[in-house]
Amino acid sequence: MSERAQLLLVEDDREIARIVCDHLRKEGYGVAWASTGREGWEDFKLAEYDLVLIDLMLPEMDGFTLCKTIRKASDVPLVILSARSEDASKIKGLELGADDYVTKPFSLDELSARIASQLRRYRRYRLDPHTLEPTHYAHGLSIDYATKSVSLAGDLLQLTPKEWDLLSLMAKHPFEVFSKAALYEQVWQQTDEYGSATVTVHIKSLRAKLKDSTRSATYIQTVWGEGYRFIGEIL
Repeated sequence: MSERAQLLLVEDDREIARIVCDHLRKEGYGVAWASTGREGWEDFKLAEYDLVLIDLMLPEMDGFTLCKTIRKASDVPLVILSARSEDASKIKGLELGADDYVTKPFSLDELSARIASQLRRYRRYRLDPHTLEPTHYAHGLSIDYATKSVSLAGDLLQLTPKEWDLLSLMAKHPFEVFSKAALYEQVWQQTDEYGSATVTVHIKSLRAKLKDSTRSATYIQTVWGEGYRFIGEIL
């Protein structure tokens, strides 16, 4: 049984969405439907979902972009539903963080089996005690995602919620460059032309607490003209 798992379907074809939603609800899932990529991202930010089903050809924000955006914010399973059967699309989707790829037309029973498999794997991952252990980095930094705590050389750092969100987002995606606009959208969950100044202030405060130098960074490096990236070395 699904244990009333909550699913988000992002599909612009109304008839396909109706068929899939009706089937999955009969299977015991809670299902929300979004008809555009942008609507799907907004819905994802407003509620807790156990799995997201994403069509590739979406208006406003395509499925590839939606996968990448959600994956930066969450480890929730992502399943692509697409009429594109070529290997290049499958590879790109998986590289952007999708966990599975189902080609249209598909069997509803096969879709149910794929969803159940991803949910089992995700639940095992979340219950795995090894995923709750702190991550230790060179020069004394430790990040504990289970308790949302950070220490440096054994001393607990008093981070604000936004500082924690910035650090954990970048640390979970090491060496990936985040623009100020992307950080503002991910952490503050809104777009704003003045958001870059807010990000700059919070990054400066976070660096001060990490005793990190702008010129010779140990943890948060400035990529001039592009943004920031986390470069901490895992021990």
